[in-house]
Amino acid sequence: MRDKLVARSDDGTPLYLQLARNLRDHIDSGGISPGNALPSERDLSEMAGISRVTVRKAIEQLIDEGVLFRKQGSGTFVARRIEAPASVLSSFTHDARSRGEDPGVIWMMKNYAQPTEEEAAALALSLSARVARLGRVRLSGGEPLAIEHAVVPADCLPDLSTIGDSLYEAMGRSGFRPTSGTQRVRASLATPTEAGLLSVRQNSEVLRIERLTRIPGGRVVEFTRSVYRGDRYDFVTELKEIDG
Repeated sequence: MRDKLVARSDDGTPLYLQLARNLRDHIDSGGISPGNALPSERDLSEMAGISRVTVRKAIEQLIDEGVLFRKQGSGTFVARRIEAPASVLSSFTHDARSRGEDPGVIWMMKNYAQPTEEEAAALALSLSARVARLGRVRLSGGEPLAIEHAVVPADCLPDLSTIGDSLYEAMGRSGFRPTSGTQRVRASLATPTEAGLLSVRQNSEVLRIERLTRIPGGRVVEFTRSVYRGDRYDFVTELKEIDG
């Protein structure tokens, strides 16, 4: 690895960008697999023959690009791009487990309220109806990946204190697990609050997702707005040929 990282004195590119490029190439060629830790700043400094300040700047560059990410108290790791099927109704918890990762949640809000006009229209409820508001940061392998704000008719959920990582599992216990839905995805930039919750820089790229889900018979049982990290997620749709 040492020979792959050494900066060239005859290259006019700043040293930190040379190191960032060399690290990126080393990762892309399979030198460090996704999910594995990067060598320490001290080791990288010795291998590349440059200062730790320059190494730190190169690492920050790759974190900004989404190539690396930090775990508090654990070090810097190679990021894994997550391909999420955009045409399949699945939960965050199920997707994380299918990748062999442990899902987690940080609850910000879990209470009952009356819907806003927009929420009432989306869920086909009256303004006097009772809904559950569920706000949470979604984690996978201890890393924050998404912020979700869900609004669900109160009768579609068990007692809120019994809801764990998976909203759909809780809805299923009440007989209201969704089986179909629609969602819209658009690119955006993280607000200061969102950046703090997701451990990314302000104005980092994010994906905003609005989802409506239904049970058999067509009743809408969930209205969720989410913010996913753009440096970690690709939403993929399978295309099929049609006549004409």
